[in-house]
Amino acid sequence: MKPGYHEIYSRYRDNIARGVLKPGDRVPAIRVLAAQLKVARKTVETAYAILVGEGYLVSAGARGTRVNPDLLLPAESGPEAQATGTLPESLITQRERAGFLRPGVPSLDAFPYKKWLLLAGQATRAMRHEEMLNPPVMGWYPLRQAIARYLNISRGLSCTAEQVLITSGYSGSLRLILDTLASRSDKVVFEDPGYFMGQQLLKRTVPRLHTVPVDRSGLDTDYLLRHHRDARFAIVTPSHQSPLAVTLSLPRKQQLLDWAGQNASWIIEDDYDGEFHYTRKVLPSLKSLDQHDRVIFMGTFSKTIMPSLRIGYVVMPASTVDAFTDCAEIVASGQPILTQKILTAFLNEGHFFRHLKKMRALYQTRRDWMIAALREVYGDRFFTEQNDGGMHIVAFLTRGSADREVARCWQQHQLQVNALSEWYRGSGRRYGLVMGYNNVRTYQEAVELLERPKQQTLEIMG
Repeated sequence: MKPGYHEIYSRYRDNIARGVLKPGDRVPAIRVLAAQLKVARKTVETAYAILVGEGYLVSAGARGTRVNPDLLLPAESGPEAQATGTLPESLITQRERAGFLRPGVPSLDAFPYKKWLLLAGQATRAMRHEEMLNPPVMGWYPLRQAIARYLNISRGLSCTAEQVLITSGYSGSLRLILDTLASRSDKVVFEDPGYFMGQQLLKRTVPRLHTVPVDRSGLDTDYLLRHHRDARFAIVTPSHQSPLAVTLSLPRKQQLLDWAGQNASWIIEDDYDGEFHYTRKVLPSLKSLDQHDRVIFMGTFSKTIMPSLRIGYVVMPASTVDAFTDCAEIVASGQPILTQKILTAFLNEGHFFRHLKKMRALYQTRRDWMIAALREVYGDRFFTEQNDGGMHIVAFLTRGSADREVARCWQQHQLQVNALSEWYRGSGRRYGLVMGYNNVRTYQEAVELLERPKQQTLEIMG
């Protein structure tokens, strides 16, 4: 029986993990391996695409494909591990922190690779000479149209293609917004706890950065009005707060919008995983409720398609389009046309909608597996709060505050969780582990992963 793409993927992943293939080793070309295995080239292409997406392989164009040279295989990945055929407990560490349970990574095993590769081939063959010049800094117009249609239908926005600006993702979007509209004297407020990488970026770029606490109803707008009514910008994740995954309540949404309208302030809505709502229909965005045109909406395809795509977007308020255009002409360089063309076809042909629908059901199942596995392996040592959606859970510690030590322990077992306390800047810290579940393929796999650091975890927690 000819191997499928998943079997090819598994063979390479296990051989890399066991040290049979070492960092920097070259792997066969797609056509060569396809001929050896007597399978279609698309089968090998799909397996390689998954391995590249997960960080096991890197493609160097004409120089071929190699095992990622950044992978560091520990000493225990030697002959003994190869003989048993099992993965060592401390498997692989990498600069990009490859591993299991990493928050924010979409399901890679369930992505429609064959369809994506087909669209990629079509887009490549259809490239024109003029598309080989510098890409438009505002983005390829057909993609802007496709995103506007998608947002108007799925997120309740009322925007035109002219209001959509294509960026390189979260950091590119946030930098461009602040470069366009903010001055160094402006006060900016951010959620506490808040997205860790966003905090690091803002700490480097915003002199007057302040935080507002988050509770079970989302951003504490009363606190905002008491202490930071004069803020110029509020950066929020209202659909599923990052990292607590709570939803901003409707009264607080209205209060936040009223504050922005009355003070001529801006709300930056980061809709990083708003598509994934499980117990009811997808929530309308905060932008869809905005009567004053003070909400700047930003999203990315890193959470819905793949992190390596590096395409995000900003929906600009109508009054700011000229300012964004002028700024983008100076500080932006535009995204590759070929990638934008592939994504446009993926959206226009309905593949994106079908993929999201499938992922909502899959992620709900995998979240339930992870929560149940936590109870089976650790009993009452952790607890989770039931939320309506998102792409990760927070496993709160029921005793002690050593979440950083626990997180380091889990990371040594290639479980790339985050310590919740590291996402806080102010007081009122809570302690737990932020963990993804989207790539856990079975309940038994969830149990086996959580068993890896169990003994050390129990010793740390006492």
